Amino acid sequence: MTDTQAGWYDDGSGAMRWWDGTAWTDAVQPPPPKAPGIDGMISRAQADAVAGAQPRPAPAGMSYVVLQVVLKEKFFGTGSGNLTELEKVINKQAALGYRLHTISTTSSGSGGFGGGDRIQATMVFERI
Repeated sequence: MTDTQAGWYDDGSGAMRWWDGTAWTDAVQPPPPKAPGIDGMISRAQADAVAGAQPRPAPAGMSYVVLQVVLKEKFFGTGSGNLTELEKVINKQAALGYRLHTISTTSSGSGGFGGGDRIQATMVFERI
């Protein structure tokens, strides 16, 4: 079972597909137009970070799905919650019939919006 709420999510092809809360439907819509300027850039970066971790099926004829999760850096206190976030993404994709094949992390070398280094986890899932 997945705890992802019903809604429109990026299906990996650039289009938005309806997730009914338990499975993907055939309802598809084109991506929204990109907003101009710095506000548009920030909105796209935030949307890409959220969409990259959403469960999705492999494209037709394919057996693998690649997801990226932008990991948080904790500025104050302890516990970034990164392991919990990764666990959620892995379990959501497993609920769709995929198992984790490979995971790697990388530092982008750039300052994130809050000034901290942005770290990405890239996960490859294989259809079971």
